[in-house]
Amino acid sequence: MSIDQVTPVAATDPDGLRGAFGTFATGVTVVSVGGPLPHGMTANSFTSVSLDPPLVLVCVDRRAVMHDRLLASGVFGVSVLADDQEKVARHFADRRRPLGAAQFDTVEWTPGRVTGAPLIDGALARFECAVWQVYDGGDHSIVTGRLLSAERRGDDDPVLFLRGRFRRVAAEPSGVAT
Repeated sequence: MSIDQVTPVAATDPDGLRGAFGTFATGVTVVSVGGPLPHGMTANSFTSVSLDPPLVLVCVDRRAVMHDRLLASGVFGVSVLADDQEKVARHFADRRRPLGAAQFDTVEWTPGRVTGAPLIDGALARFECAVWQVYDGGDHSIVTGRLLSAERRGDDDPVLFLRGRFRRVAAEPSGVAT
């Protein structure tokens, strides 16, 4: 790559940073809390942190409805979406969707057996977590959760998010003998 193909991005340019950060493909999840004010949110800022103890993290915008609901609940669910669940991801990313239990009316889900948090049916993996630690992440909170339960479904492909768009995995021969 020649130097003239590189586009500098100022650390103070939110749109430029969003574009640069968007070059990293991520999976797509729905983070959810149950209780009297259930809520769901599409999140691609989810990752495993530790196996011992089993920890995950999710980053939540401090201005999002989910932020205060998650912290007040103390427990949450994470559903890792399959490649045929883009519609679900779009639904929970839509700020015009109804709030409370009504936002789950158009989605198949099951209450988590440990936390009661809504877990999306058909997801590749579903986790229930208790809030472990919360860290300052600028305009977001970095919420780590201790795993309370986990389940995995098959070997289907995930829906991906890359450069501001949902994507699907394109199966290509690996060149490795199996």
